[in-house]
Order: sequence, then structure tokens, then C-alpha cells
Amino acid sequence: MKVLHLDTNHELLINQLNDLGFTNHEDYSSSKEDVEAKISEYDGIVIRSRFTIDKQFLNAATNLKFIGRVGAGLENIDCDYAKTKGVYLISAPEGNRNAVGEHTLGMLLSLFNKLNKANKEVCSGKWLREENRGIELDGKTVGLIGYGNMGKAFAKKLRGFDVYVLCYDIKQNVEDANAKQVSLEEFQEKVDVVSLHTPQTPQTLNMVNKRFIQAFKKPFWLINTARGKSVVTEDLVSALKSGKILGAGLDVLEYEKSSFESLFSSKMPLAFQYLIDAENVLLSPHVAGWTVESKIKLAQTIVDKIKAKFC
Repeated sequence: MKVLHLDTNHELLINQLNDLGFTNHEDYSSSKEDVEAKISEYDGIVIRSRFTIDKQFLNAATNLKFIGRVGAGLENIDCDYAKTKGVYLISAPEGNRNAVGEHTLGMLLSLFNKLNKANKEVCSGKWLREENRGIELDGKTVGLIGYGNMGKAFAKKLRGFDVYVLCYDIKQNVEDANAKQVSLEEFQEKVDVVSLHTPQTPQTLNMVNKRFIQAFKKPFWLINTARGKSVVTEDLVSALKSGKILGAGLDVLEYEKSSFESLFSSKMPLAFQYLIDAENVLLSPHVAGWTVESKIKLAQTIVDKIKAKFC
């Protein structure tokens, strides 16, 4: 089987596929159109987020048997159409769930203790102790929206704290020893922290909007290490200004394109500028699952799943 690699990944992915007898080709620079012109030669594709695998691309891929996405989600692939073409879809949430759990916890603790703000002030010669008095996580109710691989990983990290962990998920019976599953109404009544761990779907697109935010009984902290388009940024900014949202840790943004680095290539939205300037907002460049260890584990997960299906 011939496999085309469209994004760079850990070298073990190609090395192990070679050992399994696959023929591996790499193309990290050709246009989508150029790749489409030759994709019929290949049985498999390995991709991260370089471009969208849409109907036109899939129609050109007449011999395609699988697509491996080195990441947690498959939103850059027309999954329904791929399945009608008999294409086996592979993702790797097991590979970076621990990294996401750690990053989420780090963002939350940094916000609670004003570490990003204090660091900037100390580096500029300001020693403001009272202004940087933090709050403690113990005693808080932490709510997770989405309780799959990522949500469960974060809940596991919270076991060392004296916190109440609730989860809300459209699937039934997903709770475990680390989180109690509740209705959305109970969730919005009780939580102090909201952490998103949902894929990008029609149901989660623009999910955190003005109406959703106002339904919460208490002001709360928001952490998003999932998908940027789940949050309406203008509504988030309004809630930050009013105090309904006390602070936000955002690893992902509504304005991201499929190629994340193009975020700054166009005019800066006013709401994004507010987030940049706000002292109670912590931003990172979609790296929650982007660790030295997760690069290895993501690649290994893809290899293992290809091997299990085709060897």
C-alpha cells in the first residue's frame, strides 16, 4: 500500500510504516490541486490540518482506503462522504489527551493566581503584591462540557484537588469516578469553572454565545482547549466586560483558519484585540496537545491503528 504524507510528523510514523511494508511518499509543499492530480495513486493519506479533504478531493482519490489525521478531531475531513466511499478514518485523541489535560490545568491555575499578569509587571519593574492576590481552586465546582478523551484526561488531573467535578455531554452514561454527569440546567446552576472538551460539530458551533453565558447562575471562568469556533468571541468579550465571565484561558480562537498561522495575516478583529489586552485572559497558540511527548504518542497511535486495520 502506498501512503502519502501531507504534513510532517514524528519520524517514527514513516519508519514504522516502512517496517510494516508500506511505501511512503512525502509532499509537504504542493498545492491542493497538485495533490489531487496524483492522489489516485495512493491507498492512504496522513495529514494534520494542511487543507480540507472535501468531496472533490475524495472523488479524485479513487483508490483511497484510509485517512489518518494526526490529531484529535476530523473536522477538516468530509467524514460522511468519505465513509460512503469506503474510506476508513483514523484520528488519535489518545495521543494528546494527557497533554491537553495538563495544559488546561496549567491555564486554570495561572488565571486563578494571575501569573501571566504578575510576570509582566515584575519584568517591567512593578512589585504589586495585593493587586496579584490569587484565589484557590479547592472548594470550587469545575464543569466539563464534553466528557470523552480530553474531558476525562482533565478530570483525572483534578483528582489531587478538593474540587467538585461535573460533566455535561450529549451522550448518556459517560461519567466515571472523576466526574458526575448532570443535566445542562444543573451544570449551569452550580459550576464556577467551565472547560470545553468538545469536537467541532454543528451542535458545538457557536455554542458559547450570549444566551448560553447568561443561563449560568454564577459568574464563572472559561477555559477552551477544544475548538475556537465553539465560542462567539464578541459575546465572550461582552461577558468579560460585565463580569459574568471572570477570566478566560483560550488555546483556540474563533478566528483560526485551517492553517492556524494565517490568523494574523488579516485585519485584527476588535474582539480579538480586547482579548490580547485583557489582564484576565490567557492565550496560547493552539498548543494544548502539542508537547514533545504527544508528538511521539500521536504518531504511534496512527501507526497502531493502521496496523490493526490493514496488517
